[in-house]
Amino acid sequence: MLALIYDKTLSPFAAPAESRSSLRQALPQILAVCVKNVLLLGFGMTLGFPTILIPSLSGNVPDEPISLGQEAISWIGSINLICVPVGCLLSGAVTQPIGRKRAMQLVNIPFLTAWLLFYFSNDVWQIFLALCITGFTGGLLEAPVSTHPTAAFTVLTYVAEITQPHLRGMLSSTSTMAVILGMLSQFLLGTFLAWRVVAFCNCVVPVLAFTLLIFVPETPIWLISKNRYLDARKSIAWLRGWTSLNEIELEFQELCRQLGKANEIGIEDPATPTIPTLSKIEQLKLFTKKNFWWPYAIVSLSFFLSHFNGIGTLQTYSIKIFATLRSPIDKYYATVILGIVELLGCVACVTLVHFIGKRVINFISLIGSGCCFFIVAIYSYVAEIEYLDASSRKEDKYNWIPTFFLISSAFLSYLGIRILPWILTGEVFSNETRATASGLSGAIGYIFGFFANKVFLSMISIITLPGTFWFNSAISFLGAILLYFFLPETEGKTLYAITEHFLGNNKLDNKVQRTGIDNKAFELEESRV
Repeated sequence: MLALIYDKTLSPFAAPAESRSSLRQALPQILAVCVKNVLLLGFGMTLGFPTILIPSLSGNVPDEPISLGQEAISWIGSINLICVPVGCLLSGAVTQPIGRKRAMQLVNIPFLTAWLLFYFSNDVWQIFLALCITGFTGGLLEAPVSTHPTAAFTVLTYVAEITQPHLRGMLSSTSTMAVILGMLSQFLLGTFLAWRVVAFCNCVVPVLAFTLLIFVPETPIWLISKNRYLDARKSIAWLRGWTSLNEIELEFQELCRQLGKANEIGIEDPATPTIPTLSKIEQLKLFTKKNFWWPYAIVSLSFFLSHFNGIGTLQTYSIKIFATLRSPIDKYYATVILGIVELLGCVACVTLVHFIGKRVINFISLIGSGCCFFIVAIYSYVAEIEYLDASSRKEDKYNWIPTFFLISSAFLSYLGIRILPWILTGEVFSNETRATASGLSGAIGYIFGFFANKVFLSMISIITLPGTFWFNSAISFLGAILLYFFLPETEGKTLYAITEHFLGNNKLDNKVQRTGIDNKAFELEESRV
């Protein structure tokens, strides 16, 4: 169907610009982003799968041939995260030569391999290998193209390069929702099916994503960079409502000007300034300046808070935690509800952040989630629940308290602090460092996630479950204080104003700018390859 539509870009019956409705112009961009989101859905599945894998391999399932101890279990919940930065290192070498679309297609092959390895595994090393493959492939998918100073995340680059400015923000926000839906699907399937059956069912998604990506075009930006001008015109025509090539010629020429290709296609471009090429030494010096290390410190702090406030480990070990606390509802149902409220929190964040700003929404997020974990810690202490051991726990009429507040903490975390660092990554860095800085930010985020999951069981062994939850609560309260002093309000501000703030040339106020801003610097930056 999509292939037939794509062929219409060459048809004399393609709709002219004046006859195309806003819906028709937006529809192909929405379709392309939805196809990309199927890929992110699969990535989210790899993040949610350890949650149902951990209880199945903890020695509580009689017919399961693989049984792991506490140390191995801690690796199950974390090893995939530490492999993501490794994939980041190769992402640029993969994406830039072959294109965004083909790179997104190819990562489905190792995803499919990992799911089959899970299904047929009969030894622990196969489980760990499959987890490493999912993490490494996730790095190839999400990581920045660090070999070029103006590249961006593979999937985010695809969205940025195929969408028009007025649709870009809304469509970009669907990426996080797709990942959360992928995680939620694992919680839901794990409620009714054995983990091997879930792994086999998951094989459908990479096959589907690979197939659907055949029918959407490559980004015109990448095609122009490779001097494939006719293909670039066809791509733009498809994305702008399946129109004729003549109708998109002006947009094509503008993209060529922005990419310095105007002379090659025979159009004059006297107004476009020459972008100087920096030497390797000059590029490295950019990362010693205040406008890099200061925003990088804030982003790193945000990632630290998002993983050590407790929600990351709750997400990974939720089934064991709900079982230990004797949730009044089934531990698998409770985990499904946890995933649902995470999705609702993400939707609320996308909706509310434009009105109340990043500072306020993250104060609410951190203080609220900190209070939730503090209450759960008190309950665990009073009930004398020290370790993750459901067998020694007695029923009581107040066991709804920890379940309610843990689920509330998930909503509050995804309302702000779990989303904040990813939003900041695209805003606070200068044009010259944004791509590489985004990669470094994503890498430190996954490293923090690895350590948070890896040390969780050890922390419970040393300071008990109440002590661990009190630690998470303290991190949230301390984080709210630090962000109050160091996080400027960037919502609605131009990238130029944000960059000047971190250079020390001006100071951003803490008011939310709600009027529309034509951010030329951002548009130009996104258009480069």
